[in-house]
Amino acid sequence: MIERKFVAQKIREFEIQEYLEHSLEKVGLSHTRMVKTPLGEKIVIYTSRPGLIVGKKGQNIKLLTKNLKKRFQLENPQIEISEIENPSLDAKIVAERIVDSLERFGSEKFKAIGHKVMSDVMASGALGIEIIVSGKVPSDRAKSWRFYTGYLKKCGEIAIEGVRKANLQAKLKTGIIGIKVSIMPPDLKLPDDINIIDAKEEKKEPVTETAAGETPIEPAPEAVPEDSKKKKGSARSPAKQRKKDENKGTKVNE
Repeated sequence: MIERKFVAQKIREFEIQEYLEHSLEKVGLSHTRMVKTPLGEKIVIYTSRPGLIVGKKGQNIKLLTKNLKKRFQLENPQIEISEIENPSLDAKIVAERIVDSLERFGSEKFKAIGHKVMSDVMASGALGIEIIVSGKVPSDRAKSWRFYTGYLKKCGEIAIEGVRKANLQAKLKTGIIGIKVSIMPPDLKLPDDINIIDAKEEKKEPVTETAAGETPIEPAPEAVPEDSKKKKGSARSPAKQRKKDENKGTKVNE
């Protein structure tokens, strides 16, 4: 069955993605994409720190290629690393930054960490951000702290497909702390964005574009048949025709 082949291929892609996420921890990994080429499988890794994945003289990337080929029985895996231009707009990288800070400084400074990350994301041009920290922070009882600013969609298709989300866990001595990050990117087009056109702009006549130094060519007048010209010239009002006939009659009588 063709359906089974597609399902098996998607399952293998998901397993490869999970393996890369576990093996490439704390290197600024955003997401991976698998493309099938005539030469073999091409795996694109999007990251904010490509030097850590490549390693010294390409040792890390060679080892990763060897492990992928052996573990998932790939014919000729090719790994391509793509650097993310603005890591502050990627939800997974931002969540990983919060996890690293909490594991390094502890849960006592979680408010400073949350506000610092939130200001960096908004400075990068994001429309809105929400950070939820849940766990034993900072007391022995589990709580949820919410940091938010800007505009963020919570429902609809934009919230499902447009808003970037990530969930990670920070492992501390007091327990596991959950980090949830939602970012609304600046290039997201909302359905309620309406451009109002001025009435004066609509009334303006379209201008024909011409090259520099050239005059616009006017359209030639339509050809009119000669018969219609004669008819137009001979056509007179009844009063004028009657007056002309009376004048003619008087001349003859004289």
